Amino acid sequence: MAGPTTAERGERQKLRSGPPRPPRQTRLRRLRVLIALLVALVLAGAGVVWLLYGSQWLRVERLSVSGTRVLTPRQVREAADVPDGTPLVSVDTDAVEARLLRRLPRIDSVDVVRSWPHGIGLKVTERTPVLVVRAPGKGGRGGKGDKYVEVDAKGVRFATVPTAPKNVALLELTPSRTAALRRFPADRLVREAVRVAGDLPASVARATRTVKVRSYDSISLELGDGRDVEWGSGEKGRAKARTLTALMKAAPKARHFDVSVPTAPSSAGS
Repeated sequence: MAGPTTAERGERQKLRSGPPRPPRQTRLRRLRVLIALLVALVLAGAGVVWLLYGSQWLRVERLSVSGTRVLTPRQVREAADVPDGTPLVSVDTDAVEARLLRRLPRIDSVDVVRSWPHGIGLKVTERTPVLVVRAPGKGGRGGKGDKYVEVDAKGVRFATVPTAPKNVALLELTPSRTAALRRFPADRLVREAVRVAGDLPASVARATRTVKVRSYDSISLELGDGRDVEWGSGEKGRAKARTLTALMKAAPKARHFDVSVPTAPSSAGS
């Protein structure tokens, strides 16, 4: 059998050695393109950094405030403490939020957002008082110097005001036993009173003037028309609310209602 020809041997040698290498000029051209791309990327990155931090185009020029009811936008802006001219990208929104919550206890939550290209938006949610606690003035309880501490639905005492808000019941803590306070501290009793206030039927809540707390399981209500309700503890609040609504309809002239045991309510007086 005849061996491979010279041409065949040449082709095999080409296959073993791979494709032909590009000329040196082609390699240099590719290297220049790669270097140019790298330089362009570096320049673009430097331009973005300068635009965000060094230029005057993306800096804080205004703080917009929304959601305030008692607080003023100026109070919120001052507490936020974001200097004009600060690069917008460098504003620590979490730090601004923490500052507002610390300096303005009336704020329950706040959403801090960047509003490109020149603003910071502060969307505020204020606490709403569900009860107030009387803070006696220098002349003692009931004097002209009395103030009121507002308490929200979480039991947080967040603000002291000279006048009690309308349609917000007064909370009176009158623990009857020292032992009761040791078992249930005052803050716990306040939370129970708030819990009761949140469970009241709407019509009763509007009419309630005072929530009296003698102990954990002895909470009562005084209504504006002279009627009163013995509520008991804060447990089974929804059942007590339904029972009280039905009881008031059944005995509209009664002056005293007891729903401390919602399955065995009672009413008295006329």
